[in-house]
Amino acid sequence: MDRRTFMIATTLAGAASLQPRWAHAVANDRRLPLQEAAAEAWLYGLMLIENAQARQRLLAMARPNHLFHRQALLTPKSQTVTTPNNDTLYSVAWIDLSAGPVSLSLPEVGERYVSYQFMDMYGNNFAVLGSRTTGGGACKVTITGPGDASSDPLSLRSPTRWVWLLARLLVDGPEDLAAARAIHNGMSIQGPLVPAPPRFAQRSDPWPEYFASVQALLAENPPPIADLSFFKRVEALGLGPVKGFDASRFSAAEGKMIEAGIAAARVRLMSAGESGRIANGWLYPKSTLGNFGQDYRFRAQIALTALAALPPEEAMYMRPIAPDGAYDLPSATSWRLRFEAGQLPPVDAFWSLTMYQVNSAGQYFFFDNALDRYSIGDRTPGLKRGADGSLDIWISRSDPGGERTANWLPAPPTEKFAIMLRAYLPRPELLEGRYLLPPLMRG
Repeated sequence: MDRRTFMIATTLAGAASLQPRWAHAVANDRRLPLQEAAAEAWLYGLMLIENAQARQRLLAMARPNHLFHRQALLTPKSQTVTTPNNDTLYSVAWIDLSAGPVSLSLPEVGERYVSYQFMDMYGNNFAVLGSRTTGGGACKVTITGPGDASSDPLSLRSPTRWVWLLARLLVDGPEDLAAARAIHNGMSIQGPLVPAPPRFAQRSDPWPEYFASVQALLAENPPPIADLSFFKRVEALGLGPVKGFDASRFSAAEGKMIEAGIAAARVRLMSAGESGRIANGWLYPKSTLGNFGQDYRFRAQIALTALAALPPEEAMYMRPIAPDGAYDLPSATSWRLRFEAGQLPPVDAFWSLTMYQVNSAGQYFFFDNALDRYSIGDRTPGLKRGADGSLDIWISRSDPGGERTANWLPAPPTEKFAIMLRAYLPRPELLEGRYLLPPLMRG
């Protein structure tokens, strides 16, 4: 936040009691100069761009309105969506509702954890079916588009034409894979044949291509009316709800201003303090995770670091943060995470601590290690407890040796790493902040 923006923010806060409610909406409509508009618009469009890239990768393997089952737990070779988990089998589909509704048949899963996550192109979870909401029984659901008529009161209406379906099915170790696959294969989609969409730019592409793709994706999936104030603010860039951006109208000097705005947005994107609450050195997600509203910066952060994250009531994602606020930690240092007796994460499903190597694009994936171990959690066999019932997890590049090896989570040989603790079906004390994870200690 620069000094001018800070002064505006504090002035508005101090005068809040004197202003009518509509005054805040008027202030929010302030037209931004070109450089600031470019920064805001780059952040706004990042989820659309990242989702389009995820869609493109899957549609290289499976057509639209078709389920793709990953029949094995993910490994270092799986580098399609950043920050994957190693606890569940995935089923994935990109659903195009332009030709009419699509139906999904869900199998009986019993007591096994499952979730069926439905996301619009703006990264919002408009439904999560499965263990928490619909139970483990078989059912059939119809997904309808924004303009489709439906007489089915239980149908799911997507806010956008394109829907990302991501199903997670818990696997309790290699010996459980066969049973999990049998359930997996009971899922099916019935929908019309539709062509694959065109290719879109990546976030690293030059600004004319980036914003042209954002504009095309807005036309493909029109934004909600609640975003109109945003488009008024970035009017200098020309980006509109369905059309408006034209790169050819900007001079070379204006192009430099747009580039400077994007560079500033990239820096702001990596500020951990703006993406949640920090306690005991851990970053806890905002309550708006997975349903972002107009928090476009937080949405952009999730697009880059935790694409396709579930909402907190389904799963909570916690990350330790370096003292300087960075997401990534030094890999050359050895670390210890100690849970005192009776202080493991309170969940109704399961928890796991997953290790990631940071790639050159700032994304997080598994890496090869001596144990072929990518996570430790409440289902990891052979963990050693202390005499008092405590649990120590040792994080380091090299084997800590002795009994510690059983509780070793290998760190990558590269300079930085990131870890994430996932808690599926968190209990109220975790959701409400009454339970806190212990600090990650050097050691």
